[in-house]
Amino acid sequence: MTIGIGGSDAATELGKIANRTQDVQPILLEEYLERIKKSVLLMKALSVKALYLNAGTNLYYFTGTRWNASERMVGALLFDDGTLEYIVPKFEEGTFKKYMQVESRINCWEEHESPYILLGKLLTDKNLNSGTIAIDEASPYFLVDGISKANIAYDFTTAQNITSACRMQKSKNEIAIIQKAKDITMEVQRAAAKILRPGISVSEVTDFINKAHIKAGISSGSYFCIVLFADDTQYPHGVSVPQDLKENQAVIIDTGCRLEGYLSDITRSYVYGTVSEEYKTIWNLEKNVQLAAFEAAKIGSSCGSVDDAARKTLAQAGLSPDYDLPGLPHRVGHGTGLDIHEYPYLVRGSEIKLLEGMVVSNEPMICIPGKFGIRHEDHFYMTENGAKWFTEPMHSVDNPFGY
Repeated sequence: MTIGIGGSDAATELGKIANRTQDVQPILLEEYLERIKKSVLLMKALSVKALYLNAGTNLYYFTGTRWNASERMVGALLFDDGTLEYIVPKFEEGTFKKYMQVESRINCWEEHESPYILLGKLLTDKNLNSGTIAIDEASPYFLVDGISKANIAYDFTTAQNITSACRMQKSKNEIAIIQKAKDITMEVQRAAAKILRPGISVSEVTDFINKAHIKAGISSGSYFCIVLFADDTQYPHGVSVPQDLKENQAVIIDTGCRLEGYLSDITRSYVYGTVSEEYKTIWNLEKNVQLAAFEAAKIGSSCGSVDDAARKTLAQAGLSPDYDLPGLPHRVGHGTGLDIHEYPYLVRGSEIKLLEGMVVSNEPMICIPGKFGIRHEDHFYMTENGAKWFTEPMHSVDNPFGY
């Protein structure tokens, strides 16, 4: 029997978990203001006169205002002199004030009025009658279409070069929050492995993982959860009708939580019962491929070169260096922060340089069609001395959690 897999139950494991969030330090106003300053410098360098931030993670990152995007325009217009103008439906003004962290003027539009015209008025009020305006890259098409048609005097472009440039390099406090979220999810992963038994369903494991995150202090529970057994594990993001667990079957659990807006994301692969020689071979190869990617992650190296290093190791073992199966069908990793997938991406051809503060996943999954898939997913962040793990990679196929 694989060490640390099975042998317990949900009640016992939940009883061992305590709140681990009491010492978390939230992002303070000073940091939001520093982010605005940095974005203004980038705006000036790119000759962008104003930047529209839509409700969602970009608005939250730069202003601290948590607001979900919807069919109504809610956001902020940031000018290259650092001034900020919020755009909010009139009936939401009172609620918006309760969420607002960076104080600034709130400009309201009534239900029958156009928020796109209001945005144009804010531009002309600043004596901006032409020039380049950047729009949040996460904005829905209807919003981009509405803004551009109502303000034909301006040149509109994506804000991604500004927003991603700021968000890719995390501060020490962001790193600390992400570390805490990952510590919590790692504890949940260990607990989930112990409750496995023949006949257990995916929904039962998923429910436990959600409750375990809550017990650890994450009131919202799991941000997401993928649980796969047997040959279902060959499909990276799950199946429509998952099967229950049987003896000697492969397991993949991929889950995470949200803490102060920041996300964890950890995958563990192992076998409930006896490990076959084929599974052991691929499991160890996955470990070596993950390590090759980690060792390639140097300050100043391109994100694409990390993906290349992983595929070179796969090719040396006789698998495809491309996306063919059996092999690695997707990129090696993705950035994580306020979004589960964000820049930078460890993908072939990416010339983005690894810089201090960047946070990325390392998950070069190997899929064997008709049999199983194995994904070891840990994240690392870049320090001035190179890459550093948030969580230590899996230990061994017979003792995956290193007990």
